Amino acid sequence: MSADGVTFRDLNRNGRLDPYEDPRLDAEDRVEDLLGRLSIEEKAGLMFHRVTAVPSSGRMEDDDPRAGQRPLSEILSGKLINHLNVHEIPEPAAMAAWVNQVQALVLAATPHGIPATFSTDPRHSFTENWGASFSTAHFSAWPEPLGFAALGDEEVVRRFAEFAREEYVAVGLRSALHPTIDLATEPRWARQYSTFGRDADLTSRLAVAYIDGFEGDRIAPGSVSCMAKHFPGGGPQLDGEDPHYPYGREQVYPGGRFEYHLEPFRRVLARGVSAIMPYYGMPIGLERRGEAIEPVGFGFNRQVITGLLRGELGYDGVVCTDWGLITASELHGRSLPARAWGVEHLSVEERVAKVIDAGCDQFGGEECPEVVVDLVRRGIVSESRLDESVRRILRVKFELGLFDAPFVDEERAGAAVRRPEAVELGHRTQARSATVLTNDAIDDDATGRQRPVLPLRERAAVYAEGVDAADLEAAGLRAVIAPKDADVILVRLTAPFEPRDQYMLEASFRAGSLEFEEDVIEHVRDLSRAAPVVLAVHLDRPAILTPLEPIASAIVGVYGTSSPALLDALTGSIPPEGRLPFDLPRSRSGVEASRSDVPGDFDPLFPFGAGLSLEIVSGGSTPNTE
Repeated sequence: MSADGVTFRDLNRNGRLDPYEDPRLDAEDRVEDLLGRLSIEEKAGLMFHRVTAVPSSGRMEDDDPRAGQRPLSEILSGKLINHLNVHEIPEPAAMAAWVNQVQALVLAATPHGIPATFSTDPRHSFTENWGASFSTAHFSAWPEPLGFAALGDEEVVRRFAEFAREEYVAVGLRSALHPTIDLATEPRWARQYSTFGRDADLTSRLAVAYIDGFEGDRIAPGSVSCMAKHFPGGGPQLDGEDPHYPYGREQVYPGGRFEYHLEPFRRVLARGVSAIMPYYGMPIGLERRGEAIEPVGFGFNRQVITGLLRGELGYDGVVCTDWGLITASELHGRSLPARAWGVEHLSVEERVAKVIDAGCDQFGGEECPEVVVDLVRRGIVSESRLDESVRRILRVKFELGLFDAPFVDEERAGAAVRRPEAVELGHRTQARSATVLTNDAIDDDATGRQRPVLPLRERAAVYAEGVDAADLEAAGLRAVIAPKDADVILVRLTAPFEPRDQYMLEASFRAGSLEFEEDVIEHVRDLSRAAPVVLAVHLDRPAILTPLEPIASAIVGVYGTSSPALLDALTGSIPPEGRLPFDLPRSRSGVEASRSDVPGDFDPLFPFGAGLSLEIVSGGSTPNTE
């Protein structure tokens, strides 16, 4: 519609231009106008961030809610929830079509036409974990954040985030539930693959560059808002267990390093970020400035959210809880209790009230706004307290331009993702981030002299496990089918873990022991009798390589790398430059004796920053430790 020479969206369908619909006004004025129009039910709906499946067809009518969930149309028009966290998504055109159908329904069936915001966990690398991240399918492929940390290059991180932002925006994703800026000081913790490693300064620098790329100088219509997590730092978990699960609920600071874990958040808050997510963990025995901190999950913790984050650090952006603090969850035949650590005894209503009192604005992974409405009606929570949260939430929607342009271009979506520049830089970054840890000298039959095993020489005969023959041939190598025929044996391994599958999503969280099974060690030893072995180990968390180090002729750490990118690194086509973003322990006993909050608190086999450079010269390479 048009009025006063202005084209606008008549979101409340009243036939006139209301201030919140006026694109000429600034976000603050529009927020205040809309806030005064909203019912308690609408305000409560804005405070929930619901998990949503996207039909592969891209049609809303094919919505198939998981067990315990209501249909999406009812969530949007009945519960008035309009922050949607999408999991697996279809190809870009179908995703864009679904986004547009959701926005059309919201415009037609809700009182004030508040547009939906679609959020996502990371989906540009290789780790598939529905509780934390998704492997890239339709987008350009990059290493995990640990790989960016291995390079330590802020400009590469910024460029990645710019490409990722373009791909998100093309399909309608406008909220990134990342970066993860926890510090990986506990080597057994399952979530560290999505961090920038164990160093506070490195993490801080890369996190700022990451947000620069996604948000820009300030949130604007072309931005993706970021949700930095997990405040005040989720790395120091007791015994490395993750607080998604009851056995991992305790977060500890035996080394007194709380402030060290807080440092990346201080830097990100000084830079500015749209949202913050507290972690599930409950601090045990934590004192700060002479005050004992309540041992309850951080999302319930008023001392941490209102006292520290809001008060001391001056943050007035959105605070969204981690997912599922209030009610239990179920998926694929597995359940998970509410992550109400320290307040398990409270009722649903009491948990909701405690989260709001703590200073949080949104409930992640929940869909019970009627509880908030009831608390307001009963006088337990004031409507003015709701207004504080709704102001923050609406401000981001207005700044993103969603009220003025909620729809995406379905025809352009496919062309806007996986652009050649993004694919190429992603590939190069995967290869460059590879970290050469050892590179022994071997006999060179062609010259009769010794040379380092890496880089692999052209047309070398390679027996490989975990790498396809076609990829070897494309890299200029010769694939052989038996170890005895090989010049070099290449083996891809994943860092060890203990398989678990009792709780929902638990099988995706690689936790427990860092030691390789004896049969793996013996298999590598057997292979080494036939030819020199190059091990490429996927370090989604540290691995104890002590028994493998004397067997392998070369060990390379990778952090989310395709086979072609790995081979480019091993042949030197794209020289590997990575340095370890954390320490690799020498022994299990060293890990068990270390303090969870202290970086490098054990005798490492390979320390933080370790890595060899391959100087590519005619006839071979010279390893240099830097």
